[in-house]
Amino acid sequence: MQTTNNAIDLQLINNECESRIDSFFSQFGIATIARNSSIKKARGYSALTILLNIFVLPFIGKNIYRSIVINPKSDVGKDAIYEFMRSSNFGWRRFLLKLAFGVHEFIDGLTSKDRESVLILDDSTIERPRSKKVELLAKVHDHTTGRFLKGFKLLTLAWSDGSTLLPLDFALRSSANKKQRYQEVSKGLDKRSCGARRRQEAVTKSTELVEPMIVRALKAGIKAKYLLMNSWFAMPTLISDVCKHIPVICMVKRTPKTHYIFEGQKMDVTQIYSQIRKRRGRAKILANAQIEFKDGLKAKLVFVRNKHKKDWLALLTTDLTIADEDVVRIYGKRWDIEVFFRTAKQHLELEKGCQSRDFDALIAHTTIVMTRYIFLSIEKRRTEDPRTLGLLFHRCCEEAEDCNLVKALCQILGITLENLKKLGEAQSQAERILLKAFQEGMRSLGHNFDYIFNEQRLLAANG
Repeated sequence: MQTTNNAIDLQLINNECESRIDSFFSQFGIATIARNSSIKKARGYSALTILLNIFVLPFIGKNIYRSIVINPKSDVGKDAIYEFMRSSNFGWRRFLLKLAFGVHEFIDGLTSKDRESVLILDDSTIERPRSKKVELLAKVHDHTTGRFLKGFKLLTLAWSDGSTLLPLDFALRSSANKKQRYQEVSKGLDKRSCGARRRQEAVTKSTELVEPMIVRALKAGIKAKYLLMNSWFAMPTLISDVCKHIPVICMVKRTPKTHYIFEGQKMDVTQIYSQIRKRRGRAKILANAQIEFKDGLKAKLVFVRNKHKKDWLALLTTDLTIADEDVVRIYGKRWDIEVFFRTAKQHLELEKGCQSRDFDALIAHTTIVMTRYIFLSIEKRRTEDPRTLGLLFHRCCEEAEDCNLVKALCQILGITLENLKKLGEAQSQAERILLKAFQEGMRSLGHNFDYIFNEQRLLAANG
């Protein structure tokens, strides 16, 4: 009996999950976005059907092999899945950005105008330790562990309002150094195709990819006040290029190789810290300093006490008007992207969900994983924010605002009098009892609406 109940509960959960996924696909027009991104097929199963079959896999606890390849009851054949994933003509970048923009517009309407929305840039390693023949597989450096791994680097640009994070764009990078690559491009493609451009991007330095990613996001209509980066991207030349489009807040690396102009002299960040006056006591913000880059760009350094060590950290911002406390507070939103990477790897099968050797399949898989995360983000926001209960709620609120109290009373009483006419001979007596009771009730509340208790007025309001 317990087994039967568990099976029923599991079926109910699966049905609820499928219902929410269908609602997500419908609400944000994923079929239209896919079609406009050239994600379509000439024959066989539709692209939307295949996309939906792949999308739901981690939510039902299965993978492509178990759910499709060895499953005789599968709605879609394995050949259709593999052909879909390996297509080099699908515009996955446009698909992800358009979807993220639609969800961003939905969430932005729920966010206070005083709350700073930000873009976040970071990268993470995609490990493929047992792979040998994967296209563009390379030896990449993991800066969190300090060691080299076999796999790829996932450079990601995301949007966050401090509560919800949406991945906007990504570049799956191999290595710009040919000696670090285990495999080269194995497909002969038209240089104008999406797949060829992605492969060229994979062997380009990450610093050359950052500015185009930001420009694409801003041109798509994404609204953000700052770009947040960690110390690995905090190079003066990159900051100067990026701040032409959006103000930057980033962590600064303590290295003698990077110099700034402070009080007319070239100094590294450690030398600047030794020259300025610090706040006394246990202040969290120790000091700040106005600096200048070689190209004349002005910025501000904010020195913060490191709570984990008896040491300090340095944040840099190109917005000179922002308060030191706000710099620290806004930079704290960068942690959202670390949560994204962890969730994508642990729960959404970012690393293990696709074992294909084809680079186009890896791009498609990564995009679908990010689409899953967007779905989870919007579901989380719906659960936590009561203002997202649907258009019906908003329409009811708008209707209630337009309907004042007098008109509402007239409508209610008018409908009541219309129904009383069906009583026949007892109508007049019922009307008097009802109106008298209503008048006494309104007076007991301290209101006098005697002037609306007129049958012609009530019927007119109701009609």
